[in-house]
Amino acid sequence: MMLLTLCQAAEARSPRTPMKGRVRQPMGLVRGVMLYPGVLPSDEDSAPVEGAKYELKLHHLHSGETLDVIYRIGDTYIPAAIDKLDYFLRDSHTQDEKAYDPSEFDLLHNLMTRLGRPQGIINIVCGYRTPWTNEFLRHRSRDTGVAKNSQHVQAKAIDIRVPGVRTRQLRDVALSLDAGGVGYYPRSQFVHVDVGPVRRWTFAGRGAD
Repeated sequence: MMLLTLCQAAEARSPRTPMKGRVRQPMGLVRGVMLYPGVLPSDEDSAPVEGAKYELKLHHLHSGETLDVIYRIGDTYIPAAIDKLDYFLRDSHTQDEKAYDPSEFDLLHNLMTRLGRPQGIINIVCGYRTPWTNEFLRHRSRDTGVAKNSQHVQAKAIDIRVPGVRTRQLRDVALSLDAGGVGYYPRSQFVHVDVGPVRRWTFAGRGAD
């Protein structure tokens, strides 16, 4: 499976399954405390030094890079850490980066907490995509599953795997957060999570291979 193809995940055009209310949390998972969106300080000097620390451990399947970063303290995001995350999640084809919606990082943190793996590693399949990359992937074949108005282009979406967690379980826990879009890609074994409108879909077409 080529990594180029792996970054084709997005809001699949079809088939879709409409969201029908909240999804129950799977049995045996740790609920944890939901982390709600925080604030960005006006400058680095105003960032707090005390308070609850929120960490993400990431491994990018395209670049091979890893990142272990405390991105938030209390209700405040750490600008330098957010910059590192934006660079880490850059477009793997053009190397361009874009400022991510920090709520996406909170979504990842909430997901790992609810999985009972707050110190676990998240494998990144795809982060930010430039409009050029998005169009390139859309037109590689007729059945790519890449949406024209992808949340990846808005830097509000990430495609992920979590080592040791089945893709279906990862999907179910993501749905239980009721925090945005959740796409399930069973053939390529990853889940798309974004902070756009709440919705769900499954894509099993050849473009997801």
